[in-house]
Order: sequence, then structure tokens, then C-alpha cells
Amino acid sequence: MTGRVRRAGGGRLPLTRKDPTLLEDLQALLEPATVGDPMRPLLWVSKSHAKLAEALREMAHQVSAKRIPQLLKKLGYRRQVNRKTKEAAIHPDRDAQFELINAQVLAFQKAGHPAISVDTKKKELIGNFKNVGSDYRPQGRPDEVNVHDFADKDLGKAVPYGVYDIGANAGWVSVGVDHDTSEFAVNAIRRWRELLGCELYGACDQLLITADGGGSNGSRVRLWKLELQKLADETGLTITVCHYPPGTSKWNKIEHRLFCHITQNWRGRPLTSRLAIVELIAATTTKTGLTVRCELDENSYAKGVKVSDDEMRALNITHDLFHPEWNYIIAPRQNMAP
Repeated sequence: MTGRVRRAGGGRLPLTRKDPTLLEDLQALLEPATVGDPMRPLLWVSKSHAKLAEALREMAHQVSAKRIPQLLKKLGYRRQVNRKTKEAAIHPDRDAQFELINAQVLAFQKAGHPAISVDTKKKELIGNFKNVGSDYRPQGRPDEVNVHDFADKDLGKAVPYGVYDIGANAGWVSVGVDHDTSEFAVNAIRRWRELLGCELYGACDQLLITADGGGSNGSRVRLWKLELQKLADETGLTITVCHYPPGTSKWNKIEHRLFCHITQNWRGRPLTSRLAIVELIAATTTKTGLTVRCELDENSYAKGVKVSDDEMRALNITHDLFHPEWNYIIAPRQNMAP
């Protein structure tokens, strides 16, 4: 038999023609709304096909979960992950602080003084645990790692604190095994100076530090300033500090010139030991000539150390007129007037 069997326009009508308000009500279920709106029953739950179909049936629509994907396609909906594009409220002096930091970096580099960017990288579990990303392995033979990510009681976590020399394109990372404190952070800067800084800059008496506004090197952390004062007293360094404004840590040079390359270098590799972490960090290079040195810091650093008002008054610190909480200079105390 040839030719058309069914007359044109015959057969089952599309669901959306039989039920004209179906797409409109499905759209209403998907869109965000105010808390307590009775027309948004799925506001606080995962919008699975089954739950969407159930909610539509409660609204007098005859639809099964199998038809939901087709309807979602008609509305232009796809499953999507969150995208980081929105920032918190921008500080009115953000750009001015950026300009000040850039001017300071250029001035220090022109004078032959070091300018470094510092921060703590994300803590990492040490042991046979899954590490994000992928690496080349024989087909069907991936690295087998632990099912659960429970920290090893003996190995614990690694705390990488980085120092990035902006002018030399060189990194230093101290891998701590204890707490991420200001004492640990400043000791990493101390080790950078001893093993890299003096080699590159000789008997330099000036240092510029650019840092985030929070964490162990936060602008409000008293212990951070006290430990920097100790470093200045030990070395004779006059230390200029510039903090990035709140919510702008991604502009810190160390994030996109050092840490991102370390993460890429060890992607997909279990960080099975402290030695493995140190070697993977030290093996990080780029086409632009980045070099990295790394050292394990097995010292213990106490949490919750209090710094008294008297200790703060004893600091040889000079605050800038522009945002003194972000910009200040700590000089050796032997230069203070009696």
C-alpha cells in the first residue's frame, strides 16, 4: 500500500495544544519568586522531572515525568552549573587602591627593591585521595584512590603559603603541616628572603608586600603586623604593605601567576605524601619562565595568639593617609627615637 493513510492533520494532538496553559504553568514553576508565594511549590527543592510533573498534576494538568524534558526544551531550559560572574558591592576606593598598588610596585622595581605578592593556597589533604582534574594514564587503568576523603590522622593537611616575586617571575612556597597563622605566613616570607630574596637583591633594606585583606595576612590581624615587626627588627628591612580591597583577592598577582599553575601541574594526581606535594610544586614551570622553589615547614604554630594593646603601641608603624588600614610601613625598631 502506498500513499498517505491518515488524512492531513490527523493523529494525536500535541500536549501543548490540548492543554494551552501547560507551558505557562511550567514556566511559573521554574522561575524564581518571593518566599511564601503559593504558586511556587518547588522554590526550595530540586526541580527533577518527577517533581515538576507532580506539581503540574496538582495544578490539574495531565502530564507524566517522561514528557517534562520535551516541554523544558520548548521553553529553552537546560541544566546548567553556577557561573561566577557577580561580585559583592564594589568599594568606592577600589580602583584608587589598585592604582596605588601598581604605582608602589613600579617604584620599588625601578629602585631595584623586591615587590612580592603573598597568600595562602587552598589546604590540601595528604594521602591517597582524589585530586580534581585528569592526567594521562593507560586506558582503563586510572589511579585508584580512597572512596572517602577523611583526613589521615598522621599526615593531616598541607597548608601551602606562597610568595611570588612580581619582577623576577619567581615563586616560593612553604608547605606547612600545622595551622595557617600569621606567624606561619611571615616565616614563609622570612624563608623566601633567606633563600631567594638575598640571592636576587643582595643587602636590600626595602621590601613591598601586596596581600589580600583577609586570612593570616589580613589587614586587621594584629599578629600579622607584630610578626612583620619582628622580621623588620631581625633583618633591618623597612616593609611597606599594601592590601587589596575586600572582595578583590583574584586581582592578587600570586593567584593567576603562581597558584593557578601549581594547580594545573598536579591536576589528577593524588597528593600521596608531603614529599610529593613539595616536588610537584617545585616542578611547576611556564612558557613565560616561571620558576618555583618549595620547602616543607614542619614547625608548630599556635592558634588564637592574642596581641596586647601595649604590643601594638610598640610597633614602629606608619600609616598612609589614604586608607591607613590598607597601607602602612613597618620599620626596624632600632631606628625609633628613645
